[in-house]
Amino acid sequence: MSSKNKLPFQRSDLPRYSSVLVIYTGGTIGMIRNENNELVPKPNEFYERIRSFPQLHDATHDDLPANTLLLPFVQDQLNRIRYRILEYDPLLDSSNMGVPEWVRIAQDIHDAHDHFQGFVVLHGTDTLAYTASALSFMLEGLKHPVIITGSQIPIFETRTDGRDNLVSALILAGNYDIPEVCVFFNAQLFRGNRTIKVNCDSFEAFGSPNLAPLATMGVNVEINEGLVRRAASGEPFGVQFKMDERVGLLRLFPTISGDLVRATLEKLNGIVLMTYGAGNIPSNKEDFIGALREASERGVLILNVTQCSGGSVSQMYETSHHLRELGVISGHDMTAEAALGKLSYVLGKENWDLEMKRRMLQRNLRGEMTENE
Repeated sequence: MSSKNKLPFQRSDLPRYSSVLVIYTGGTIGMIRNENNELVPKPNEFYERIRSFPQLHDATHDDLPANTLLLPFVQDQLNRIRYRILEYDPLLDSSNMGVPEWVRIAQDIHDAHDHFQGFVVLHGTDTLAYTASALSFMLEGLKHPVIITGSQIPIFETRTDGRDNLVSALILAGNYDIPEVCVFFNAQLFRGNRTIKVNCDSFEAFGSPNLAPLATMGVNVEINEGLVRRAASGEPFGVQFKMDERVGLLRLFPTISGDLVRATLEKLNGIVLMTYGAGNIPSNKEDFIGALREASERGVLILNVTQCSGGSVSQMYETSHHLRELGVISGHDMTAEAALGKLSYVLGKENWDLEMKRRMLQRNLRGEMTENE
């Protein structure tokens, strides 16, 4: 179904309801078991199966538009949640996500932005943090919540984290003024560009090492209002669709050579350099230093972040001094995922010259780095 088709209901038609668009891209959350008891994605099954779960749909309402469901009443929530499911064809494994898929999601949110109070994106977990980071930059002047979630166990299994993740994401998207791209997992709502995948076996699959959750879902819904960012007054909503794909990640390791760095940077416009500790490099390797210098001098943007899961790159060590001399830009406490998305976004701004791009990489655009860093 094209996102350009007429939407089933307008905000003004729903005085007692909130409308949420659920974009189902694929991932574990919607998988079902085949005849061999293997988990597989199955097209055109998600809506009908969700419809049969009383925790996910109020079956007393049978007059809803196509692909639209009604979340049962939730105590202490102002609005009932009507949600429409937009299923992608084909369904996407998150390992196959990249710029074209980010653009597709951003386009669908753009087309539906004025018709829904919020958006939930169902996504595989492996690259979820990359998608959340990229969308946080692409969606400019965002006015509604965009919450990305998924699950470690499919939603249709008896034991699953998927139902709680979906229901909570719907409640937050339809009832709370959190106009950011977020990640919801295991009862916590994180800023999307602060999120990393921390565990592939636990329901606590995601973490936000340098920023507290924006919200926590317990017996009560607790919103950390002091952390929620909102677009400047009067800033119009829009989407930056141009993202530079010639960017990459380079993680330092003790035997790294200048030849490897040259080969890596040869056809790139930007690189996220994942350095040791607080931003340190092997300053005694002249071939390594020379390769970075050559790339910087020909206009490659180099953004420095730490390999550590938490903390920030610092200017306090001598080895960091070499990076500044080479024109390497400090990424402060950004995650590698956020740095990659920001680099792709900034390089995609065709109306910015190189100096402007360098300045914008150092600026806190979407809450991706700590202001006082």
